[in-house]
Amino acid sequence: MGMGIVSDADFELEQSNLRPVPTKTEIKELERPGRSDGDNNVPDSLRKIIGETAETEGRQEALALARTFGLSDSSVSAYANGSRSTSSYDNQPLLDHINKSKARVSKRAMGKLFKALSAITPEKLEHTNAKDLSGVARDMSAIIKDMEPEVPKNPAGEGNQPQYIIYAPQFRDERSYEVIQAKE
Repeated sequence: MGMGIVSDADFELEQSNLRPVPTKTEIKELERPGRSDGDNNVPDSLRKIIGETAETEGRQEALALARTFGLSDSSVSAYANGSRSTSSYDNQPLLDHINKSKARVSKRAMGKLFKALSAITPEKLEHTNAKDLSGVARDMSAIIKDMEPEVPKNPAGEGNQPQYIIYAPQFRDERSYEVIQAKE
């Protein structure tokens, strides 16, 4: 019988020709591939937030944040380092985000530093105690220093230092050469 619109009688006839299918249903627990229960797959956005928190607000704040999501202390250390896990410390995909966060904090601190320095006027130095303003300036400069990205240090003798190569050819005496007698 072809597909299409059929009469009710034809439909009932075809339906009566069908044999019932035995239905024996059983539900089996299969082994689940991938991560086991309790093993967290942390999204990159959360890794970035925890790493940023560790660098800008301190390790204790980052640990508290990580504990709310059930993450380990070693994971916090890895995220603060810019890595995704403790086994991949050489690969630091999160480091760029953390450095940008530190640069934002450093920029704000630099703005406060400039305001504090501009507020120290000669009149204030003569008539008032400028220790408070210099304390603010000192604190802001310390924040800037802490938030600047680390500059890799080269061991002595490597890097962009000038290198000199001296070539000193050895002079040979005439007697050290082989003599060939030519006939004229």
